[in-house]
Amino acid sequence: MGEYSKALSSYERSLEIRKIALPPNHPDLASSYNNIAVVYYNMGEYLKALSSYERSLEIKKIALPPNHPDLAGSYNNIGLVYYNMGEYSKALPSHEQSLEIQKIALPPNHPDLAGSYNNIGNVYGNMGEYSKALSSYERSLEIQKIALPPNHPNLAYPYNGIGMVYDSMGEYSKALSSYERSLEIRKIALPPNHPDLATSYNNIGNVYNHMGEYSKALSSYERSLEIRKIALPPNHPDLAASYNNIGSVYGNMGEYSKALSSYERSLEIRKIALPPNHPDLAASYLNISLVYSNTGQYSKALSSHERSLEIRKIALPPNHLDLAYSYSGIGS
Repeated sequence: MGEYSKALSSYERSLEIRKIALPPNHPDLASSYNNIAVVYYNMGEYLKALSSYERSLEIKKIALPPNHPDLAGSYNNIGLVYYNMGEYSKALPSHEQSLEIQKIALPPNHPDLAGSYNNIGNVYGNMGEYSKALSSYERSLEIQKIALPPNHPNLAYPYNGIGMVYDSMGEYSKALSSYERSLEIRKIALPPNHPDLATSYNNIGNVYNHMGEYSKALSSYERSLEIRKIALPPNHPDLAASYNNIGSVYGNMGEYSKALSSYERSLEIRKIALPPNHPDLAASYLNISLVYSNTGQYSKALSSHERSLEIRKIALPPNHLDLAYSYSGIGS
């Protein structure tokens, strides 16, 4: 956390000097806003990141030709913020705009194109459009295999994405294989407490949890949480995801008091870190309601379930499967 505050202080001092010394739409000012946004993004402060990324983009639109690769970078970054805020309908056009520019400005197998296909896959995956997601991830992987050395950390991303799609489709052996390939690459390419390693352990835990192998799931989730506690600020959304997943395992094991404690810790972080209608908040309320239901506390269960449904109605497309689960849960 200290490193983030130092970085932010340095970037803000740089921006102050550039504002005095340079014309108002100089590309270096765009770089300063972009750098500030990156720090906020890595801290999980997405609204602040978005504001700085958008200021950077405004300047780039004036200062650069319309198909300059740096414009693609700005659209990509804005798409990532919207994705992490759960605003998938806004994330998708930003990533598509980035890809359009990259197709014009870059060679056909440039790694940045692979990054765009990967990010588009992430959005489709979270919207439940799994065939489109898989197609995007596979295109990303094709390009990266051509463009990058075999254990480059960026290769881990499409393997991770492909694993996520297979997991969502219930093809757990394929999911596990893809996630483990992603983890192998990251172990070679990254430092031992890098957040991406935590993501890999988390995702492997998801598969084991879905397969009913709860001790393996818990071990993977706890390894992920250990790394995230070292690598991330204390209210980062990824920490909330770890607590949520640990709660899920305890719930599946029938250890409801431990499950509730983990789910409530997750919800506390999400309330601080995320916009009020983020889909992950809906998931937290739903999970808490399931614990209450399993312990016979039905009025508390109904209240949490209804809060989850309210958020999902705002956050998700009208025919998203999660809405069906919410209505079904209230009915039962």
